[in-house]
Amino acid sequence: MNLKNAQLEVDQWIKNHGVRYFNELTNMAQLTEEVGEVARIIARRYGEQSEKESDANKDLGEELADVLFVVLCLANQTGIDLQEAFDKKLKIKTERDHDRHHNNKKIN
Repeated sequence: MNLKNAQLEVDQWIKNHGVRYFNELTNMAQLTEEVGEVARIIARRYGEQSEKESDANKDLGEELADVLFVVLCLANQTGIDLQEAFDKKLKIKTERDHDRHHNNKKIN
């Protein structure tokens, strides 16, 4: 599935199961909340914080999917073709960072 199809699928889901999109500000707050849930799992599972028993069964993939869903909603609401934007960004990063990371002594 490409991003364009994912955007269409989310839009269809909103039309079939939701009443409407939440407004952009609400979705931005929701995105922040979802990213916080991802951060909590990462910090406790892979970082130095101990994982609480209540967090042990949280699914990182599901939380990342929540983030993606809200990002797709925001793209749809604001008229962004996320596939086009992603392809453009990847091209920029490829041209800009090709040698930068290979020459970074901190990661080599």
